[in-house]
Amino acid sequence: MATIERLDEATVARIAAGEVVTRPASVVVELIENGLDAGAGSVEVAVENAGLDLIRVTDDGHGMTREDAVLAVERHTTSKISGVEDVERVRTLGFRGEALPSIASVADLAVTTRAEGEGASGTRVTVGEGGTGVEAAGHAVGTTVEVRDLFDRVPARRESLGTPKREFARISDAVSRYALAHPAVRFRLTHDGRTVLSAPGTGERVDALLAVYDRTVAGQSTELVAVAEAGDEASVDGASVDADAPAVRVEGVACYPSVTRASPEHVYLAVNGRPVRDGDLRNAVLAGYGNLLPGGRAPIAAVNVEVPPGGVDQNVHPAKAEVRFRDPERVARTLERAVREALSTADLSQAAAVSFDTETALAPAESRFDELTVIGQFRGLYLLCEADDDLLVVDQHAAHERVNYERLRAAVEGEVPTAALDPPATLSLSPREASLLDAHRETFSAAGFRVEAFGGGSYRVTGVPAPLGRVADPRALKDTLDTLLTGERPDDPRDALLADLACHPSLKAGDALSRDEARDLLDRLGECDRPYACPHGRPTVLRIEEGTLARGFGRRATRFG
Repeated sequence: MATIERLDEATVARIAAGEVVTRPASVVVELIENGLDAGAGSVEVAVENAGLDLIRVTDDGHGMTREDAVLAVERHTTSKISGVEDVERVRTLGFRGEALPSIASVADLAVTTRAEGEGASGTRVTVGEGGTGVEAAGHAVGTTVEVRDLFDRVPARRESLGTPKREFARISDAVSRYALAHPAVRFRLTHDGRTVLSAPGTGERVDALLAVYDRTVAGQSTELVAVAEAGDEASVDGASVDADAPAVRVEGVACYPSVTRASPEHVYLAVNGRPVRDGDLRNAVLAGYGNLLPGGRAPIAAVNVEVPPGGVDQNVHPAKAEVRFRDPERVARTLERAVREALSTADLSQAAAVSFDTETALAPAESRFDELTVIGQFRGLYLLCEADDDLLVVDQHAAHERVNYERLRAAVEGEVPTAALDPPATLSLSPREASLLDAHRETFSAAGFRVEAFGGGSYRVTGVPAPLGRVADPRALKDTLDTLLTGERPDDPRDALLADLACHPSLKAGDALSRDEARDLLDRLGECDRPYACPHGRPTVLRIEEGTLARGFGRRATRFG
């Protein structure tokens, strides 16, 4: 029979590291948070080989004394809390005292630091398989942490990682999120000696947005702010709230509805300066846009929610990517109001539609929708049709998207034909988008894009897909990147990109259709191999049985029974 034994410290540290240090990006996050907690006005991140060979994070915070530096690499040592009661009112990004020792258990670690008033000499602490070393070292006030040969001691973890390009994309995303959440801090990210991101730290959120995206995005944005005072019953859209409800302050920047993406991944959220992924907060941002967004599109926005430490639990997830609010509905209402009010005073002129369609005809086939009778159109979104004893509701966008997708797929064998652009178009990509483009260059080439790096985050598009003799807009490249940003990994990435291309010319919300046009769309849908779902998997048709209506109206039977 097995006996219970106490684990040694090295084993405990290795297990703990599995929760804190999961990939290179998680190391970067922990070190950035340490710098921000130290009051840094500048954070520089340098990585080599996507962080597997080297991660170096330098900050100009208050630094550490020799005694503190030696203590900092030990487990469960921190300057940020002193007891269990402090966990409930954490004001810092880090607080568990696990980051540095967890990193040291799976990599070689060196911490060089100097506190103000220590003179010209600082301290260097090294931790490796040979033990811990301490020596004097020159350093400006602040701290530099170097992490080398990450996961060399745990080869299974190293082999489970994605390609270097994928892992660097995650690092780039992480740094971008902190730059947007802390616009008053200078951020710089370099990869293999090349500067990828540089945020000036002016305190202006639009400047941070410019660093992560480009002038087109930053130039079509507006700053937002809303406050719900503690216990103020009239402060959130007149809703009654708990008299002890914590204060909520929302600040951020939101792009106009004319600047959209295909994925909500471009909605950046932070709580008390910590980037988080929260579906309720993201939905509140989308609700703030109301019906301003085109169908199937998502905005670009970066918002930070400030609540008192007692109003939020940040000790929910090992990666600290999730939080729990004491009053989540009040937070969501305040966020929605901030977005709505900011957009109500902004210039919301729409950009021109993408000039790409798939109207080339295919040989007609017998329709499976011949017997449908079009009743009419509802809210510019749905076609109401009669089919025997049932009512059919057709999503006109999803239906048109299925038609366009199957035409694209039928017209393309092997690689998608490309049309040369003369002159080439220039696109500015965020560091995360650029990393993904590099990681999936072969996929984009097979989809018909020809793209060259142009320097400074700019890319030159020399060729675009032209699958049916119609030329895609170069901006479609950004939407196909969003397919990958969502984290989806379809069996056939090329088909996923064709699905995105099919979306551009499809009918949008509010597009009016005559009965003849509606009939024509249904006939084309009936020609499709899979007419009952759009290429993204959403249904194109819903059936409402007459019996359902009879029960809803309290009738005992249908007209025919």
